[in-house]
Amino acid sequence: MKGWEVVLGLEVHAELLTQTKLFSSSPNQFGGKPNTKIDPVSLGLPGTLPVLNKHAVELAIRVGLALNCQVQPSTFARKNYFYPDMPKNYQISQYEDPINIAGHLELPSGRRIGIVRAHLEEDTGKSSHVGGGGRIHEAGYSLIDYNRAGVPLIEIVSAPDLRNSEEAKEYVSELRAILVAIGASDGKMEEGSLRVDANISVRRLGDEQLGVRCEVKNVNSLRSLGRAIDYEAQRQVELLEAGEAVTQETRHWNEDDHSTHSLRSKEGETDYRYFLEPDLLPVVPDRDWVEAICTSLPALPAERRRRLQQACDAAGTSAGTTIAYPEAPNASAAEALLADIATIVSRSQDGLALAAIQQGADQALVFKHVLNNLAEGTGQLTADAFTELLAAEAGGDISASHAKAVLADLVKSGGTATAAIQAKGLEAVDQGELGALIDELIAQNSDEWQRFCDGEQKLQGFFVGQIMKATKGQADGQAVAKLLAERKG
Repeated sequence: MKGWEVVLGLEVHAELLTQTKLFSSSPNQFGGKPNTKIDPVSLGLPGTLPVLNKHAVELAIRVGLALNCQVQPSTFARKNYFYPDMPKNYQISQYEDPINIAGHLELPSGRRIGIVRAHLEEDTGKSSHVGGGGRIHEAGYSLIDYNRAGVPLIEIVSAPDLRNSEEAKEYVSELRAILVAIGASDGKMEEGSLRVDANISVRRLGDEQLGVRCEVKNVNSLRSLGRAIDYEAQRQVELLEAGEAVTQETRHWNEDDHSTHSLRSKEGETDYRYFLEPDLLPVVPDRDWVEAICTSLPALPAERRRRLQQACDAAGTSAGTTIAYPEAPNASAAEALLADIATIVSRSQDGLALAAIQQGADQALVFKHVLNNLAEGTGQLTADAFTELLAAEAGGDISASHAKAVLADLVKSGGTATAAIQAKGLEAVDQGELGALIDELIAQNSDEWQRFCDGEQKLQGFFVGQIMKATKGQADGQAVAKLLAERKG
């Protein structure tokens, strides 16, 4: 890729979290027996009329406001094309007048990516091609499930501001976090409720003119998105360097052979023969309604990251986790801290971490437990109990391993840390009692102690193990090691 620049624009389709479909009363639910969540409208039967879902409009406005868009009056159009999963042979979408325009999204890295539009449309049904490799041209026959037909979608179209696959993944990850935070979508790529089309082109470094783009359709994971972009960019560069032209077309990413394959020539706007949907009135959101929606928005991921960062700065601490970042092994402490914060916010566990730090808990301990031991969720754990447990661990009242066990109980059953520690009988051994046990052990094993003092470091495990055995596992291993080092001199 030396001497070339990749230019990327993404179209992200997110299913909205409504109870019913965009234009009918059929349930908007994932899964279920095929063709059971349908009705005459979603099947496109003659004589049916669409009725717009008000909640879908509200969620679309929430998305627009969260993406710094201008919310405007909008209209629906018919996008005409034939495909078996589109029963009417047209899709109701927004074309000339989308509900949201001219916004932007700021990446965690600080880069600002333009949002051209974020418009409403209905989803299609789902085709299953049976036989061969699962593609239509290889199949013996195809089956259609219309349960998804008519589900409300928001299509978020970025400007061509992205320049590599890592930025693209960062953009989708941040966008997904925003959609989930505002309650607009569940963002489950594995269930198809968030899908990405990538418009990819390349140009020589320094060129201003955009190259011919290819659209890679319906990528359903961040890993696949990165691979598809890297492959397609390299394919286009190889074509151009060989003196060939890139053909504008729609391509499919094949996860099995890690390559893109041609689907069809790229349709232009005229191919879809857009015209205004005659059965739907323009949508003109009331200004007071939009203001009320704006006021109801929760703190977005960027703001939550800033709050947690400020709390860490105020505590005067730095990254102290046991999490490793293989992609950035030489990252500074500040970079590692930012990565930890991003992970915690993406799991929606920043409220717990923030409350514990603000109550005086050690940030390194907070991050260690949240990142390592709460990956499956916080359950019944409260911020007060979490802070209490961390104080006990920091003060040597409970060992690190026992703290982990107590934390698991608090997640499962709730309650206070003190009660959970007492119920398990895990109170740490008093320092004076621990010192006496160590002195007694040294006297009983003078030969081993001398060898340890002479540099046979592996014997530390012997002494720690004997103390843990004598205290029935209640001693803090780190405290034992520290006392051994003091006596060793």
